[in-house]
Amino acid sequence: MSDVAPLRDEPLLDRPVSVEQGSSPVILAFPHSGTAFPAAIEARLNETGRVLSDTDWHLDRLYEGLLPGATAVRAQFHRYVIDANRDPSGASLYPGRNTTGLVPLTDFDGRPIWREGEAPEAAEVELRRAAFHAPYHAALAAEIERVKALHGVAILYDCHSIRSVIPYLFEGRLPDMNLGTDHGRTCAPLLQEVAVAAMAGADFVVNGRFVGGWTTRHYGRPGEGVHALQMELAQATHLAGEVPPYAYDEAKAAPLRARLADLLARLQTLAPQLSETSR
Repeated sequence: MSDVAPLRDEPLLDRPVSVEQGSSPVILAFPHSGTAFPAAIEARLNETGRVLSDTDWHLDRLYEGLLPGATAVRAQFHRYVIDANRDPSGASLYPGRNTTGLVPLTDFDGRPIWREGEAPEAAEVELRRAAFHAPYHAALAAEIERVKALHGVAILYDCHSIRSVIPYLFEGRLPDMNLGTDHGRTCAPLLQEVAVAAMAGADFVVNGRFVGGWTTRHYGRPGEGVHALQMELAQATHLAGEVPPYAYDEAKAAPLRARLADLLARLQTLAPQLSETSR
């Protein structure tokens, strides 16, 4: 049985989320690029878990400087502490399909990540939700309201990456760029159209295996002036390899950075038009 007491005195609790405020109508969210752990939690990971294979490796570096003035909200904690892109109730994002939960028990290959008898139980999951998941979303919600007050609209762009081949989660090889809008529910049609135009010529799909996680579905309220899109990138587009040490490849990432910069700039230019239609 896990011991929840050491969680309360960890330094990570002082700053579980970082926020860089900008003046743009676009907010970049990074729920899975963090690698920090409370020591009491990290010590209970098994050999498989300690590899941290499901991290969004170097994703903040990939997006760095692509849209000057964009706000960035980053979870500092690793998704194995708690997944900031999962429903806090624990409900599955993809009922009937393999996935990982609010606090993952396995990695994306279906392998246990905790030492035997050390997987978190319900009481600890609730503590982690209050200590990490809730502050991340409080910060994100506050930035959405701040940006919306400035521009009359907020465009939330949820940043993700994943290995391109994971048989446990999907068949075959994942496209390089995977745009999710919950089948058009989380943003204005024009935003999706412009994003698709920016991906022309790339290997991409819209609302394929990934249609947007809890963040996109929860905040995306286009009728209220809050538009949300999720971008899931295959890590083969910007990493030297999708195996340890998961090194960043600047040469490989360069053309993707140029495409992403164009995509984000196009989204930003739509803000005045979106603001008018939401009044």
